[in-house]
Amino acid sequence: MKFPCKHRRGVSAALLLLLLLSAVFLPGCHGSRNRSAFLLPESLDASRQFNITFWAKNDTNKVQTAIYEKAIRDFEALYPNITVTMRLYTDYGRIYNDVITNIATDTTPNVCITYPDHIATYLTGSDVVVPLDDLMIDSRFGLGGSEVRFDAPTKDEIVPEFLQECSIGGQIYALPYMRSTEACYINKTFVEKLGYTLPDVLTWDFVWEVSDAAAKKDADGTYLLNGQKVMIPFLYKSTDNMMIQMLAQKGAGYSDPSGKIEIFNDTTKSLLQTIADHVRKGSFSTFKISSYPANFLNAGQCVFAVDSTAGSTWMGSKAPLLDISADKVVDFETVVMPIPQFDPSHPRMISQGPSVCLFNKQDRQEVIASWLFLQYLLSNEVQIAYAETEGYVPVTQKAQQSTEYQDYLARIGEDGDTHYDIKILASQLLLAHTEETFVTPVFNGSTSLRDAAGQMIENVTKSIRRKETVNDAYYEKLFSDMVSLYHLNLDGTGASASSRQELGPLPKTSVVLLTSLAVAWMLIAVYFFWKKSKKKG
Repeated sequence: MKFPCKHRRGVSAALLLLLLLSAVFLPGCHGSRNRSAFLLPESLDASRQFNITFWAKNDTNKVQTAIYEKAIRDFEALYPNITVTMRLYTDYGRIYNDVITNIATDTTPNVCITYPDHIATYLTGSDVVVPLDDLMIDSRFGLGGSEVRFDAPTKDEIVPEFLQECSIGGQIYALPYMRSTEACYINKTFVEKLGYTLPDVLTWDFVWEVSDAAAKKDADGTYLLNGQKVMIPFLYKSTDNMMIQMLAQKGAGYSDPSGKIEIFNDTTKSLLQTIADHVRKGSFSTFKISSYPANFLNAGQCVFAVDSTAGSTWMGSKAPLLDISADKVVDFETVVMPIPQFDPSHPRMISQGPSVCLFNKQDRQEVIASWLFLQYLLSNEVQIAYAETEGYVPVTQKAQQSTEYQDYLARIGEDGDTHYDIKILASQLLLAHTEETFVTPVFNGSTSLRDAAGQMIENVTKSIRRKETVNDAYYEKLFSDMVSLYHLNLDGTGASASSRQELGPLPKTSVVLLTSLAVAWMLIAVYFFWKKSKKKG
């Protein structure tokens, strides 16, 4: 269509406005969506100075902070043209939220400690995270490659069970950083006082039976076992892990790799009914309802406390870290065992822990500089030092089998800090049972499914404590509420509503630009119709 010359200026201005708005709006909303797949450069440009950012999680643990700081100093000494700036967070949820926010403005960090469930959401609609399959095996920059200036592990030296968790849609999008599992920390003194002997493999039936016995009170409401007014025989920190592991041990549905939701089944209902029965007897509670398991265990108010092996420094009457005053601590013998099992001959427990991902950037040289630092976090120096701070284990066989780490394990109980016996026992538990660990499928929305798994236990526990009716109708409504609350896509086709919401609302600037874009289109349409009607007239 041709326009008279005197009107072209107005149309051109409108079209120019439209193009400008599109140019500004699209990058702001989608970050690196239009960026091509990452291609390896020939070499790292030694003439350039690179400044990369590293986001990590730390619970005010000064020892862990010092390990990060030393790793950065040592890495920068190897690569003088690479400067690493670290930003510490108090929890992984804050990292996740900030990454989501920064994706919208294309200001993500270079390297980030996170979880694969979170990465699955980062990947929605863009190539914001670099797939590592090719990078890991590259002869120059890959794990242990010729251009790497430190003794990095090879891909084959990463524990396969730990690497498996970092696979999303058949590609590796992260490398494991540290790994833990769950352990049951037991007051053996109480178990024996009740007349029981710990079995070789802890079972759910045993834990429930002992917990019920520990919940008995006298006429004044004082617990017979500890002589106190407070007793929570069985206390679980992570109820999402509790449900996930129970289902895995039963061979029941949770989800498949494509994201099909299978958790709402008869086995789940049966497990919840069992939990409800023991809540009625006063035998069970959760961290969200009652507080940290370690606090009750150390005060002689708990028999079985389930928490991560990474939380082992808080467990036991001689724990180096305490959240209760010393006068509240009760002396008892602590035993560390794998979580309860339904089938002792085929134990199953979850593998968990932070991973490290690499964010894509327009500058390929910057990505390679960042990748080298990510690799350094898997070196023996960093892996062993960090593993010694808590009950984590190194993610590489190279570190696990090293003389230094084996010496650390052998010195169990030598002191009450670095070689605290409960902490090393927790590490040895995972080392001994690595082949019996599993991971849950990772897909866009898997974080929401995990939340729903734990929330069902929380809801049932609260309902029983509130004397609400918990029957078949209750469970039917509970399942329906979970699907609605977490926007779960039951058939696994496409992205769930939950996964879309996890990206959060658009930034205000993007909303303004989107509105302006719509207005520009409307103005053009009005002009066309006005011009057409004028021509007819």
